[in-house]
Amino acid sequence: MTTGALIFAFNNADIDYVEMAAWSAHRIKKYLNIPVAVVTDSTTATQYASFDQVINTDVTWDGHHRYFTDLDKSVPWYNANRVDAYQLTPWDKTLVLDADYVVNSASLSSVLKCNKDFMCHRHARDIRSVDNWDLNYFGTCDFPMWWATVMMFQKSPIAQHIFNSMTMIRNNWQHYRNLYGIAQSQYRNDYALSISLGLVSGHTLITTDIAGSILTLTPEVQLAPGDQHNEFNITWQDISGKTKRGQLVDCDFHAMGKKQLGGIIEADRRAGLFNTSH
Repeated sequence: MTTGALIFAFNNADIDYVEMAAWSAHRIKKYLNIPVAVVTDSTTATQYASFDQVINTDVTWDGHHRYFTDLDKSVPWYNANRVDAYQLTPWDKTLVLDADYVVNSASLSSVLKCNKDFMCHRHARDIRSVDNWDLNYFGTCDFPMWWATVMMFQKSPIAQHIFNSMTMIRNNWQHYRNLYGIAQSQYRNDYALSISLGLVSGHTLITTDIAGSILTLTPEVQLAPGDQHNEFNITWQDISGKTKRGQLVDCDFHAMGKKQLGGIIEADRRAGLFNTSH
């Protein structure tokens, strides 16, 4: 059985997701020792040595934009291709990761060892403990939300049903918005995944979850590299305005501040810490 990671990366004018994915791929290989494929519409992705395969596809866009606080602007949000992961993956067992999910440990190796058809996180938490993360539920009925940030699946009828259902939900997003009372007009993979898991489980919501919560760094958290490859320094202000500092060591996290992460990636590229050519 082949095992590998899959990252979707579609650039816009302000964020280079392909380079972000290449940086992430370098870390995935270091900590998880698995090959990495990128799904993109970019014609330049082949320049990055950290990709084992480049899968070119057209981007699916519903016309929506997303506001990024660290950029202080709205940019096109190319986020609807994730439902094609089952169809596009070259691996028998696949780890699907957001391009801005920072693999900083070997913890996901234990997930890859699980003989499960599909796994993902049920919870995410704000590292500052400021946001109460009401988004662990959504819609007028507070439907429980699973996160598409990290997904593991192996080729099987159940996994295929989950992704087929996600595709159906994406293609009929307005209907499912009405059905679940979702105020947000923008399609979200997290919502589609959650609804799909409900459908495929026969509305029992019996799922196989990845243990723990996704550690999330919102753009309000200042992120900087530490002295070692597995160290990142963080700074933020608590609800009283007091400055807090910490360090992430051997700990994976979701870096939502794209501008900060982009700065770290650019510095690493210039220092030759990951290659841009074969």
